[in-house]
Amino acid sequence: MRLRDTQVLGRLVRWRIPGTPGDLAFDEMFRRAPFTVLEESEHALLAGIVGRIWTLRRDYPRLENAEEFRRWSAPGTARVLFASWAEPLEGGGAALSSEARVEAFGAQGRIGLATVRPLVRGFQHLIGSDGIAVAVRRAEGAPADEGPRGAAEPSSADR
Repeated sequence: MRLRDTQVLGRLVRWRIPGTPGDLAFDEMFRRAPFTVLEESEHALLAGIVGRIWTLRRDYPRLENAEEFRRWSAPGTARVLFASWAEPLEGGGAALSSEARVEAFGAQGRIGLATVRPLVRGFQHLIGSDGIAVAVRRAEGAPADEGPRGAAEPSSADR
């Protein structure tokens, strides 16, 4: 699934991480800067990002590996872990899960995190709902980038 395939989530991600292309797949997004892959397996991916996540300046230091992420504790910043995984269900199929954890460092980090927390709370439901909507459209045979009720493909401004 690509960022542009979602109704709101993709635009929100691109607003928070300027320069992220709309045709980028979510899976690819977590595997390139400013994210760092921390661990992965056939059915799971853990990725992290560090920095002043509340700014729009793309203030995300580049980390080389998971150990740098684990050691990160620069005052005035935060460390965020994103985990996505699939668990097999009895009788077949799989349940998809995702979770994020955030740790702020220093007083400025806690203040910065407090400023972005309402945004996260207000839009966290999109992780499930936008993605599920795309999956349903695909299962029904509609193109992934076709919006609800046959809406037109997103405009070039959305890509």
